[in-house]
Amino acid sequence: MGAGTLLGIALGAIIVLLLLVIKIKMSAFVALLLVSFGTALATGIPLLEIVPTMTKGMGNTLASVMIVVGLGAMLGRVIEVSGGADALAEKFSKILGPKRVVAAVTAAAFVLGIPVFFDVGFIILAPIVFGFARAAKVNPLVIGLPVAGALLTVHVALPPHPGPVAAAGITGADNGMMLLWGLPICIVTAIIGYFAAKMFKAEKYTLLPSPATQPAHVEEVSAEGGVATKRRVLGAGTVLALILLPILQIMVGTVGNMTLEPESPLQKFAGMVGAAPIALLTAVIVAYLVVGHNQRWNLEKRGLILDGALPDVAVIVFVTGAGGVFANVLVTSGIGAAFSDTLIAMNMPIILAGFLISAALRASQGSATVAILTAAGLLAEPIAAAGYNPTQMTLVTLAIAFGGLGLSHINDSGFWIVTKYLGLSVKDGLKTWTVLSTIFGVVGFLLTWGVFALVS
Repeated sequence: MGAGTLLGIALGAIIVLLLLVIKIKMSAFVALLLVSFGTALATGIPLLEIVPTMTKGMGNTLASVMIVVGLGAMLGRVIEVSGGADALAEKFSKILGPKRVVAAVTAAAFVLGIPVFFDVGFIILAPIVFGFARAAKVNPLVIGLPVAGALLTVHVALPPHPGPVAAAGITGADNGMMLLWGLPICIVTAIIGYFAAKMFKAEKYTLLPSPATQPAHVEEVSAEGGVATKRRVLGAGTVLALILLPILQIMVGTVGNMTLEPESPLQKFAGMVGAAPIALLTAVIVAYLVVGHNQRWNLEKRGLILDGALPDVAVIVFVTGAGGVFANVLVTSGIGAAFSDTLIAMNMPIILAGFLISAALRASQGSATVAILTAAGLLAEPIAAAGYNPTQMTLVTLAIAFGGLGLSHINDSGFWIVTKYLGLSVKDGLKTWTVLSTIFGVVGFLLTWGVFALVS
């Protein structure tokens, strides 16, 4: 099947999906599965391979998302029910002032996102974002959108995240140079993106029921021995420790992977300790013990609070998995390869081609990491033949990485995590998060290209 036909099918599939969800109001989960099946048929995937292709996409996505979302939701619920999120937000709002809250939370997300995967970081920070939004009396989008943008920027561009590390290995760039050049470019990108996020007038968007729209836990008053006692509120320091615990644990794994002897027992142990599911499981167990004791919850109540977090994120998990189904169908059909082959044939500058190929792959199949790795592989030979010095090679690799930053839409699991947590409809998610992620990506690339022009 020709590239033009494949690209036409991809465009048609996305249009049909948007019509089903936005106009017909069909469940996003059902619509994604229906369009995935139709796309598989239209692109010629063999009949007996369609269902395995769909289930593989679901399985691959849920394997990385379900444990993280479930444990992250439990940790957030414990902090929320104990009043900790609001206590932390109120304390820092008083220290910083309401005008500095959004910038401070975004800056914190940028730093915390360096060792932590995008989805893990967003899920851990979500209850804090919502607590700060309540304390500052602002729409959760005002804080949530720039925080998500900052997290995704460092995820796609900076080691030790898998996309930039693997891309550097393919193109021959040095990871130290990736950090040296990538960090200041990412900082400027995040600052510009922070101001760009202000263009979206949050008050005009009606948020759907979601973790962002849940009211703060009302302070309970109980009678014990005839004396009214107020519910204990978790201290801000304890909340901060619970948030930092899984992040520090993940950092142990990251540092161990980079500094310890490969395949050594110590490196393997550090990798196990620093795995996101283990880090979050540890944080949930600590919260179960520490917060439960602080709040004087009995064992039954502790269990009910943890289990109560799961129904709220069930839709997020199912829709994210369905997004993985659609993405895998697009990959298997060869639509992503058709995009990249078309761009390579245009003979444009390598740094521009790297960004555009990565962006096209990102738009066509959803995964930023896959887009970055595929684009790096396609351009490995042209990059080697160009005779670039180490700095130029690093900047070209960064351009490829920024191509995977933008165009987060309905085939991207991150799109569903952000929009469902923030309570955005698909239409509003495309108008806000998709546009903002693209602004971040274009800004990062233009800064990179500008530096490339100066050093060349």
